[in-house]
Amino acid sequence: MITGSIRRGIKQGIDTTLLLAKVVIPVYMFVTVLRYTPVMDMIATMFKPFMALFNLPGEAAVVLVLGNCLNFFAALGAMSAINLTAAQITTIALMLSFSHALFMETAVVKMLGVNEIGMTATRLAMSFIVGIIAGNIGGLLQWLK
Repeated sequence: MITGSIRRGIKQGIDTTLLLAKVVIPVYMFVTVLRYTPVMDMIATMFKPFMALFNLPGEAAVVLVLGNCLNFFAALGAMSAINLTAAQITTIALMLSFSHALFMETAVVKMLGVNEIGMTATRLAMSFIVGIIAGNIGGLLQWLK
């Protein structure tokens, strides 16, 4: 009985790893390649003023877009391809905890009869508020070092 449980656990662990790898590895490779093209510099420059609200570099916009449109794992793949501090990673994680997978979750909310526009606006607003607070705390802690 115990060996059966261990065997099932190992199989489920491997299956989960493979499932996550199907998202994380391609996104990581895409963002890594993107970093060496002028496109990433254009994105970073374009979003730098907005991302500064959260004490994040312009490149972090790619992470937030992937996390908001797809899921946490796409954001994780993109995050690992960009040089970020622990404070910046924490800020992104907190922001995405409120607003991840917007398209998929909005469809679910709509099926439940909840106002999808109001729910999406609330999730994005909470993400921005928490991002500003966490980004400023992280910036302050970096400054104190």
